[in-house]
Amino acid sequence: MTASILTEICTAKRAHVAQVKAKSATLIREGAPPRSFHEALKNAPDIGIIAEVKRASPSQGRLREDFDIQTLTQAYLTGGASCLSVLTDTPYFHGSDDDLVTVRKMTDMPILRKDFMIDPYQITESWALGADCVLVILTAVSDSLAAELIAAAQGHGLDVLAEVHDRDELDRALALGCSLIGVNNRNLHTLAVDLATGETLLPLIPPPCLAVAESGMKNADDLMRMHRAGAHAALVGQSLCQSNDPAQSLRALRAAVA
Repeated sequence: MTASILTEICTAKRAHVAQVKAKSATLIREGAPPRSFHEALKNAPDIGIIAEVKRASPSQGRLREDFDIQTLTQAYLTGGASCLSVLTDTPYFHGSDDDLVTVRKMTDMPILRKDFMIDPYQITESWALGADCVLVILTAVSDSLAAELIAAAQGHGLDVLAEVHDRDELDRALALGCSLIGVNNRNLHTLAVDLATGETLLPLIPPPCLAVAESGMKNADDLMRMHRAGAHAALVGQSLCQSNDPAQSLRALRAAVA
C-alpha cells in the first residue's frame, strides 16, 4: 500500500487500539440487543438514507463551528433517515465513542459505527457502545483480517457494511459472503471523489446483496445518479452536516427518489 492518508490513519488506529486494549476492562452492552441495520435498509421505500453524524473530515476540516450532536441527530430523525452513521475516529474526524453513546440514547434506529476497524477488539467495543453495524474497509485490511472482523461481528449479532472502491475489492467482498456492500466514491488514498466509481461498481453487486452508495452526494441529482446505478441505500454525511436545515435537506433527498 502506498503512503496515503488511509495508511496514516490506520497506523494511528493500531497504536490507539493497542493502548486501549492494554487497559480495558470487560466490555458489556447495556440496553437493547443489536437491531438489524440490513433489514432497515431493505425495508426502506425507494432508497434508504443513512444519515451521518460527522464533525470533521481530513479533506474539509471541521464541517461547522456550531455543531451540536443532539440537534443534528434530532433533525435526522425528523427528516426520515432509515439508519444513522456515527463517526467515532478522533484524530482525523474529531469524533469520539461518546458521540455514538449520545446518539444511541436518543433513538432505537439502527446505527453504524463508522471507524477504521483493524482489530476484532473494536468489534466488541462497537457492540458495547450500542452500535448495530460496523464498517469493514477492504482496502485497509487483508482477506484474513476481514474474515476475523466479520466473524466477530456475527458473533455479537452486528451487521457488517463492507466498503469497496474497485472491482477487485468487490470480488473480495462477495467471496467473503458480505450481504451489505458499500461503494465509496472517495479514494481513501488521495481523498478525490468521483461518482463514476459508483456508476461502475453498483450495477455489479448481485441480489440479494444490498448495494450502498457512499460519499460525494451533494444534492438530489447526485443521489439519483447512484439510485439509477443500482444503489438500494446511500450514506450521506457532509452535505447534511453542513446544511442550514438538515431535516429539510434529508426530506428533499428522499423526495427525489420517491
